[in-house]
Amino acid sequence: MADALIIQLPNIPSAIAIAGDREENLKILSRHTGANFVLRGQELHISGTDTQKDLAAQLVRSLENIWVQGNNISSADILTARQALETHRQGELQELQRDILAKTRRGDEVRAKTFKQRQYIEYIRKHDLTFCTGPAGTGKTYLAVVIAVQALLSNQVEKLILTRPAVEAGERLGFLPGDLQQKINPYLRPLYDAIYEFIDQEKVANLIERGIIEVAPLAYMRGRTLNHAFVIVDEAQNTTPAQMKMVLTRLGFRSRMVITGDTTQTDLPMNQQSGLTVALQILKHVEGIAFSEFTQKDVVRHPLVQRIVSAYEQHDK
Repeated sequence: MADALIIQLPNIPSAIAIAGDREENLKILSRHTGANFVLRGQELHISGTDTQKDLAAQLVRSLENIWVQGNNISSADILTARQALETHRQGELQELQRDILAKTRRGDEVRAKTFKQRQYIEYIRKHDLTFCTGPAGTGKTYLAVVIAVQALLSNQVEKLILTRPAVEAGERLGFLPGDLQQKINPYLRPLYDAIYEFIDQEKVANLIERGIIEVAPLAYMRGRTLNHAFVIVDEAQNTTPAQMKMVLTRLGFRSRMVITGDTTQTDLPMNQQSGLTVALQILKHVEGIAFSEFTQKDVVRHPLVQRIVSAYEQHDK
């Protein structure tokens, strides 16, 4: 076994970024390369065969745009970098890493973490209507909210509308305390959480009061024409075909709409078709509509979530 290869890191934040929480990143890097990684202060020691060390060094260097700034590296970042090396897309990888969508109020940079996510972002930017399907944790709704908030803050649109079907509403809703809005808020909480990362809660409340931001159940969309708006329909797998047709035909002038959902996670009754599934079949050849489909490889949550999604996909097959 040859001597260890040492990569000198510029500062402590970059060393922390490379290591990850409880050195999870070093374990992932090891799984992808076969090399052994040990962090000693600002020195990253890589041991293994010459081939393993060479691949490991390439992988670490391909992530430099992220760790040199001390930014967090996710398992998805590492997987994408590995795919880029395998498919000779290093140039595209550098573009992906440099394309910062936005910064949260905490100062965290938001960008695509996989090639599919980058394609999805481009679809939204260039199309009036975009469908995105895939498992939980792939950033379907979050990335759409990021782009929508930026469009609102830069006056590209006059209104931001986030909606989702409250499928379980029915009888159970009546037993919850509060008025209708308070009863429905739990179903809309993920949408609020995404907005709060970019706009503080007091300002969001003011924008909601003025009707500039609207977070509402799907039923509130009926009979309206949504002009100069950015519309996000979340959890669309829980729409009926009639509901889906209704919301699609709300699209007005100078508006954009993004439909997100996971076709494997419907909460509809067993005999009820999903409006999302039906729409994907009917509209697949309609010009001007973009379709993005994520897989478990695009999961950007905790690495365990990716493995859980993968296990369920294998079971379903």
